[in-house]
Amino acid sequence: MRAPIAVTSGDPAGIGPDLVLTLSQAQPGAPLVVLGDHDVLGERARQLKLNVRLHDWTPGQALPTDALPVWHCPAGVPVIAGRADPATAAGTLAMLDRAIDGCLDRTFAGMVTAPLAKSVICDGADPAFTGHTEYLAARSGTPRVVMMLATDTLRVALATTHLPLRAVADALQPAMLAETLRILDTDLRQRFSLPYPRILVLGLNPHAGESGHLGREELDVIIPTLTALRAEGLHLTGPMPADTAFTPRHLQDHDAVLAMYHDQGLPVLKYAGFGQAVNITLGLPFIRTSVDHGTAFDLAGSGRADHGSLLAATRLALSLAQG
Repeated sequence: MRAPIAVTSGDPAGIGPDLVLTLSQAQPGAPLVVLGDHDVLGERARQLKLNVRLHDWTPGQALPTDALPVWHCPAGVPVIAGRADPATAAGTLAMLDRAIDGCLDRTFAGMVTAPLAKSVICDGADPAFTGHTEYLAARSGTPRVVMMLATDTLRVALATTHLPLRAVADALQPAMLAETLRILDTDLRQRFSLPYPRILVLGLNPHAGESGHLGREELDVIIPTLTALRAEGLHLTGPMPADTAFTPRHLQDHDAVLAMYHDQGLPVLKYAGFGQAVNITLGLPFIRTSVDHGTAFDLAGSGRADHGSLLAATRLALSLAQG
């Protein structure tokens, strides 16, 4: 790898700084650069009694072998661990912008994101902010991206992401569903080296609509879309009821599951691998992985935050970049 992976430290008052500080010991020598407020990281290291040497890094510099490289991104105000502050929102978005621009201009080979709080960003900087994934898509000029979470044994992608449940059925349109499945199929082939991805598609309604008696989205949208995509060569099964699909008999024959909405697929995945799962954004012009959890303000600075998901996310980003 000629370029390092950027690791954003997330909301400065959350557990993001706690997690990224562990990288110097958990991933020694890996080509990683942390983006965050140098003073916040230093204070958090002292609070956690971590012996971590921070090295101020800027693009063009070699990576140090005996310290954690940090590209300083000011938080804007003093930060207290565990105390969310909308005054930090502008600094958090500026940090994210720096990582995105670095991926686009090849300063970075990809990015890993620690968690931020949507409410903090909305209250302090951007009322329309709906999440990392949507922001990355807009800033990179990507018309559609797909959120996928993965463990060692299960991959679950989402047709819709951060929508109220009432809005999901209206959002589920043939063109959107087809594009989502094409992105999922393409990235499984290109990034995960699966020559013939087998995708299990869930229905929207209970019992996948029960032949129209429990909803017509399967008949009117999902089934016609899957039929058309199979003619293009995609390997698709479904639509299948979610309570049937998430069983070993079906999962062992597929490489990924496409759920219709956020809470249809992710509770199963997080139950199977919480703390070790990775969030991957498909369809972007660069690699992006993330943790599978939130800011956990109540754990910030306590030493009790589990860094397993961040380590899994950095390992996957490094593997994808090298591959």
